[in-house]
Amino acid sequence: MEYRVLIVEDEDSARICLSDMLKLESYGVSSVANGTQAVEFIQTSTPHIVLTDLRLPDMSGIEVITRIKKALPNTICMVITGYASVESAVDAMKAGAFSYLKKPFRREELLVALAKAKEVLAIQSENASLRQRLQNQREQFILGVSPGINKVRETIKKVADTDSTILILGESGTGKELVAKELHRQSSRYSKSFIPINCGAIPEDLLESELFGYEKGAFTGAISTRIGRFEAADNGTVFLDEIGDMSMGLQVKILRVLQEREFERIGGNSTIKVDIRVLAATNQDLEKAVEEKRFREDLFYRLNVIPILLPPLRTRGEDIALLCRYFLDALSTKKNKVLSSIAADAMDALNEYAWPGNVREMVNIMERLIVLNDTGTITLGDLPSTIVKNKAELSLEPPAEFPCDGLDFNMAVDDFEKKLIKSALNRADGVKKKAADYLNLNRTTLIEKMKRKGLLG
Repeated sequence: MEYRVLIVEDEDSARICLSDMLKLESYGVSSVANGTQAVEFIQTSTPHIVLTDLRLPDMSGIEVITRIKKALPNTICMVITGYASVESAVDAMKAGAFSYLKKPFRREELLVALAKAKEVLAIQSENASLRQRLQNQREQFILGVSPGINKVRETIKKVADTDSTILILGESGTGKELVAKELHRQSSRYSKSFIPINCGAIPEDLLESELFGYEKGAFTGAISTRIGRFEAADNGTVFLDEIGDMSMGLQVKILRVLQEREFERIGGNSTIKVDIRVLAATNQDLEKAVEEKRFREDLFYRLNVIPILLPPLRTRGEDIALLCRYFLDALSTKKNKVLSSIAADAMDALNEYAWPGNVREMVNIMERLIVLNDTGTITLGDLPSTIVKNKAELSLEPPAEFPCDGLDFNMAVDDFEKKLIKSALNRADGVKKKAADYLNLNRTTLIEKMKRKGLLG
């Protein structure tokens, strides 16, 4: 990418010298002799970087910076001056200057300052790209572009407006309730109730009364009739979360509701018929639970009409940056704070982290970062030690010393390849074609390697 630089300098020799120097460094250079020309220039062109003197014949460099930042807030302005003072430096920074160089300066000083400016521009560009991708998905509740999450969205679209029972499978924190809500949102039942209940969080006797309700006098303390969740959800949707934790006795009653759409309240004789759609979710292996006699086989088959498998976050490499940006924006707004960017090394660490707690863990970490951050930028040092430590352990460097009993060569090579592929994907913002180009592979070969190494969602 060619970075465009505008030089604002009234001394002809200095302007020409700067232009020639930057052209040799492959910058696209334009130059003007005063502030008026600079303001006119930005009406038709958008420089990435502006280098301006402080003393100009028609207006001060501070005013130039102020006008440019107002028109082009993402353009980086740098001051070069032979009349440096603490006061002028402070004024320049307040106006929005990125850096401040005193004449005469060494060529290396300028190039280092420009390199830092390019890093900031790259982060701005990445954030803008992420925000655009988020805006494109704003109508969707399930965010992400990875193959696994795309498949989930496609399945939701196909089955949402049916009455088929859906079993949502996935690790804790992957967003199973969010999928259930989206299934309800896209269904013809959307205007009716969506009633969730966590089967693992309520004791068995209380869970039964929560689901089915009870008649007055059914047990001690039942001083009045109370309807249950199934009845309250009539014409709507019931979401049975963590159904794998439900007792065998209660499973029989759930099976009848699924088959007949009818039940009796506890202590009652009247059969109540309901028109409901049942969605269920679990983080357990229900087939294994059936084998171990912990879950009814007939209920499993009744629930497992259409399974939706939510991929864990560690297999959704393309989605990490997108989700981090989304949660930072959403939580920053909620907490009235401004976080404009995530530093490149911090984003690398977030991409490389395995996220054992999945999306729930990410939300908690993003909230912590927002609350504790005062600079507006998330840096590597802001991240929890578990993430920073993970990044250090994932260095692409081979071990400086081998263990005394040696190592498994094939496993080490396989691990190294995984790290290379992850690193390339991170650098390519999840775009496989670009990642393949970085690795001098064709896209098909890269995808095959990702499949073999379990890197595809």
